Amino acid sequence: MKMKLLIACLISISLVSAQNKTETLPPASSWDVAPPSWYIGMADSSLQVIIHASGIGAYDLSISYPGVHVIAISQVENPNYLFVDLIIDDQAQPGNIPFVFTSGKKSFTYAYPLLERKKRTYAYGLDAGDMIYLLMPDRFSNGDTANDIMPGTQERTVNRKDPKGRHGGDIQGMINHLDYISKLGATAIWCTPLIENDQPKWSYHGYAATDHYKIDPRYGTNEQYALFVQEAHKRDLKVVVDIVHNHIGSGHWLFEDLPMQDWIHRLDSGFVRSNYRTSVKNDPYASEYDYRRMNEGWFDFHMPDLNQDNPYLSKYIIQNNIWWIETYEVDGFRLDTYPYSDLKFLQDWALAINRQYPGFGIFGEVWVNGVGVQGYFHGDNAIDDGYNSYLPGVTDFTLYDALTTGLNEQFGWYEGMRRLYHTLTQDYVYGDVMKNVVFLSNHDLSRFYSLVNTNTDKFKMAITFAMTTRGMIQWYYGDEIGMKNFVSPEDGKVREDFPGGWAGDSINKFERSNLTAEEKEIFDYVTGLANWRKNSDAIAHGKLMQFIPENGVYVYFRYTEKETVMVILNTNDKEYSLENERMAERLNGFTTATLVPGKSTVKLESLKVGAKQSAVYILK
Repeated sequence: MKMKLLIACLISISLVSAQNKTETLPPASSWDVAPPSWYIGMADSSLQVIIHASGIGAYDLSISYPGVHVIAISQVENPNYLFVDLIIDDQAQPGNIPFVFTSGKKSFTYAYPLLERKKRTYAYGLDAGDMIYLLMPDRFSNGDTANDIMPGTQERTVNRKDPKGRHGGDIQGMINHLDYISKLGATAIWCTPLIENDQPKWSYHGYAATDHYKIDPRYGTNEQYALFVQEAHKRDLKVVVDIVHNHIGSGHWLFEDLPMQDWIHRLDSGFVRSNYRTSVKNDPYASEYDYRRMNEGWFDFHMPDLNQDNPYLSKYIIQNNIWWIETYEVDGFRLDTYPYSDLKFLQDWALAINRQYPGFGIFGEVWVNGVGVQGYFHGDNAIDDGYNSYLPGVTDFTLYDALTTGLNEQFGWYEGMRRLYHTLTQDYVYGDVMKNVVFLSNHDLSRFYSLVNTNTDKFKMAITFAMTTRGMIQWYYGDEIGMKNFVSPEDGKVREDFPGGWAGDSINKFERSNLTAEEKEIFDYVTGLANWRKNSDAIAHGKLMQFIPENGVYVYFRYTEKETVMVILNTNDKEYSLENERMAERLNGFTTATLVPGKSTVKLESLKVGAKQSAVYILK
């Protein structure tokens, strides 16, 4: 249930009795200490250490260590907690800070690790040139069967036939297939949370944390996670961590023994579920009832809603996130259920992260409908109401809605490809729209291939758009081989195991030779576009110019001084011939076009795209 200070590479503990050897505290191995260690030379020299142990609040605490200054020691309403505020000078030296606890004649010493910062060797951050491969560790690959069932955890079964249960995928399975992800054309990897989720059921998804500093033992260890990051970086893959600010699991030690009653939100007298209507956060006509129900209601009955107005809690979250960046050299954060958190906290959090790691890669899950609602949560937006989240990018659900709807309807004044056009005309709302994340599927949505009724041409058209429009792309595992299914009535159907990720699988689809002809067509198209994309100046840095879709055909350009790319999406049932005169402002000076993927070249005056086809060209 708890970390229990078992991160051996980081933590050294000593518990020493004074002359009167009457021990009343539990052994230090059962304490909860957060953060479990810290670093010298951080941009913010302050540190708040939470110490949780039975009766610890009754003890006096003294600290004497060169370069470390005690600002406050706070006893809160729960006597099992102490909050220790420190300032750490840059002149402090690495070592164990002695926390000396005394009560009468009894004395105990706890050694708190103060570490020297490592020199980072891999640049962090995300940009429009990135393709982020999203996977669910439990459903991707089982590389170590020894950790499938771990003693001491509440859910101790593995059943691959149970869509809600654990299937056994782990960190080693991810490491085993990093070459596959890299060769696909991805530049980053995001997996759903790996930290401990010691819940009695549904623990596989990772969104109900019970220890923020410990990798779930059924996925591996903290040391193994460090190896995963190192191996990813060797392959030029950035690592994105899935962060949950809004809630924790009901098995978390911070919920089972609350430091203070306002650590979590409480509506009425018991459990109240959120209304999930994030639009109330920027609704000028919202009722107080609806706002509170959204902001303070629980995401689910086993996910207590955190009260980030509590300054101790907000400090705990910020320090935890910084600790993961500093300790494991990760490159970006995806923020789960972003709008559910307190708006002021989200500002403070973003400023704190950016102060320590300027330009760190961050995007938030903003699952809303409408550019105005979505844009409200985007940092530096054009909405002048005095609020700035400082969030660099959002998951672009509004553009996703336009794509899924537009590909499945007849072309019209607003319908079809014009949905994409009209949605993009509203990009002025955002700050840096190139930091938005475009996607076709994720772990909460139906597989895109199923949404277009397994029509390969439509699927390839969607792939073309996602790979070439503004912003970065998030790719969901298995879409590259045309995995299918719908999220309703069972989300486990879109979280199925990757075929070949388990030793006993009848077929291994990590190997291209094992794919069907249909799967190879999709895989080759994705791989071709993705590997071209990661080296394209126009995609990473280019402007976007779009022409109003006509007769079911959408044409747009991505361009810099170095490169011009033309994209044609022809949803019509007849062949399309390029309109050179209409698009002269972007075509002048060019005579030929080279197809991507592939290298076939045609003259612009004779360029044609077949019915229901899409095409990407580099202009020469």
